[in-house]
Amino acid sequence: MSDHVLNTGAAARPSIGFVEKYLTVWVALCIIAGVALGHLLPGVFGAVASAEIAKVNIPVAVLIWLMIVPMLLRVDFASLARVGTYWRGIGVTLFINWAVKPFSMALLGWLFVGWLFRPWLPAAQIDSYIAGLIILAAAPCTAMVFVWSNLTRGEPNFTLTQVALNDAIMIVAFAPIVGLLLGLSAITVPWGTLVLSVALYIVLPVLVAQLVRGRLLAGKGPRGLDALLAVLQPLSLIALLATLVLLFGFQGEQIIAQPLVIALLAVPILIQVYFNSGLAYVLNRVSGERHCVAGPSALIGASNFFELAVAAAIALFGLNSGAALATVVGVLIEVPVMLSVVWIVNRSRGWYEQGAAVRNIKSGERAPE
Repeated sequence: MSDHVLNTGAAARPSIGFVEKYLTVWVALCIIAGVALGHLLPGVFGAVASAEIAKVNIPVAVLIWLMIVPMLLRVDFASLARVGTYWRGIGVTLFINWAVKPFSMALLGWLFVGWLFRPWLPAAQIDSYIAGLIILAAAPCTAMVFVWSNLTRGEPNFTLTQVALNDAIMIVAFAPIVGLLLGLSAITVPWGTLVLSVALYIVLPVLVAQLVRGRLLAGKGPRGLDALLAVLQPLSLIALLATLVLLFGFQGEQIIAQPLVIALLAVPILIQVYFNSGLAYVLNRVSGERHCVAGPSALIGASNFFELAVAAAIALFGLNSGAALATVVGVLIEVPVMLSVVWIVNRSRGWYEQGAAVRNIKSGERAPE
């Protein structure tokens, strides 16, 4: 996914590019291509599925790394030194990301997928769909947040600090939260695979990205890092789309037999996005945080690191699982839904700044530089 962060530690002013703006269209085309190719070339997809070492699919692992590492190269962990400057917004976002969103998504999954929509979904995949939704909600967004923040005229340093903090927390919190909620859902937790997934798709990419980032900045400065990202960025998008083609190559028969599956899985995701973004926005207003922090806080609280979610779902449940499909639905609706949240945040700025607490902060405190 494309975004731009000033590599010296402050966020630049990115805008949503043509490719990102129409991501939903590209994903839809990948669904069509994957389903068609799955029927035309079953042998090729079978060979890809069998290319595993220690239950890790090697082609998919390579694609996932191409997706994730460019995003992590943009994260400056030195920005954590500024965490106290935006304590209200950061406190709200951490509360939403780690104490509300995974649990609210599990509840919505149980309600909609496990009960209301059960008659219209493949019975054998119900638990897997719920697992995919949980995995999706347990991974806070890293990349597109910078774009959403810019579109709401958000405070760039807050956005960068929050993303760095979320990534640091994700290293230690992702596996326990996913394991807890899968256990509460009576879904067998493959702990060995889960821990391996965290190491393979979070810990190692973070270490590699920060090592490369540090060496480039030390040797060639921000321009050197920007040059590398310019090369990796297209590869990252190609890897995402190629992964989706593989997923739908295996999901083709199920989707053709149950065409409503994607629409039904989108319902809890949509509710979760609007609920969590709205809650974060209101809590920031109540706490007296400025709008330029409340906007990105709400968006960070609502969006997902779907590349990581897809990787974890594939590793835990397989390429042809309902869990993998559920995470891909998150990719499908990410851009239009988040753009609608951006529109709401921007249109409601007048209402937001009428809050007494916000007026007090604006008149009595000097805004952070």
